[in-house]
Amino acid sequence: MENHLFVGGVVSFTTLDYPGCLSVVIFLQGCSWRCVYCHNRHLQSVLPEESLPWEDIINLLKTREGLVEAVVFSGGEPLLQENLLDAIMYVRDMKFKIGLHTSGAFPSRFAKVLPFVDWVGFDVKHRFENYQEITNIRNSGALARESLNLLIASGVDFEVRMTLYEKIETSAIIEALKEISALGVRTVALQKCRDKKENVVEHPIFSDKLLLEDVSKYFDNFYVR
Repeated sequence: MENHLFVGGVVSFTTLDYPGCLSVVIFLQGCSWRCVYCHNRHLQSVLPEESLPWEDIINLLKTREGLVEAVVFSGGEPLLQENLLDAIMYVRDMKFKIGLHTSGAFPSRFAKVLPFVDWVGFDVKHRFENYQEITNIRNSGALARESLNLLIASGVDFEVRMTLYEKIETSAIIEALKEISALGVRTVALQKCRDKKENVVEHPIFSDKLLLEDVSKYFDNFYVR
C-alpha cells in the first residue's frame, strides 16, 4: 500500500472540513494551478520522497474507527493523483463517509469519483471567464465550470467556497455569485484571503453588510468565514 497516494499531511480530528461530522483530513500533494493567493504552496509539487506512507495513513484511520465519521481528501488538488479513486474506495470500505475538497481542475476524473463521494467542498475562484487572473492557467475556468455542472447534476451534497482575493473587483464577485446561482448552486461560503505570512487580507465586500445581505438572497445557505 505504500505510495498508494502522495500525501503531504494529515489532520487527525477536525470539525471544520466536513459539515456536521468529525473527520480526518488527508492533504494530497500536487496541484496543476498556481493561484495567486494559494494557502498551501508547499503542496503544489508532488515530492515522493516527502510523502507519508499510505500504510501509515490506513493505520491511523483504523485508530479512528468509531471516533470520527468522515475522511476528507484535500490538497493541493486531490484529483491530480490518478490513484485517488482507489484510495476513496478503500477508505469507503472502512465505513467512513467520504469528503472531497477540489477546484474541479480534472472534470473526467471528478466524474469517476463523484458516485463514491458523500460531500464536496468546491472552490470557485472568480467569474469563469476570468479564472486565469487567479490560477495563471489558461482554460481553467472552463474546466471548473464543467466540473461544477457535473457536481450539480450528480445530486451529491456540496457547498461552494469562494476565497475573496483583495484585487478582485466587488462587481466581479457579485457577477460570479450570480453566475453560480444560475447554474443551480444553493450553498455558498465566502472566505477571507490570507497573505504569505498568514495574515488576513480582508476584501472590502466583507464590510458592506447591506451588499452581503443582498447577494445572500441568491442562495438557500450563505456563510461568511
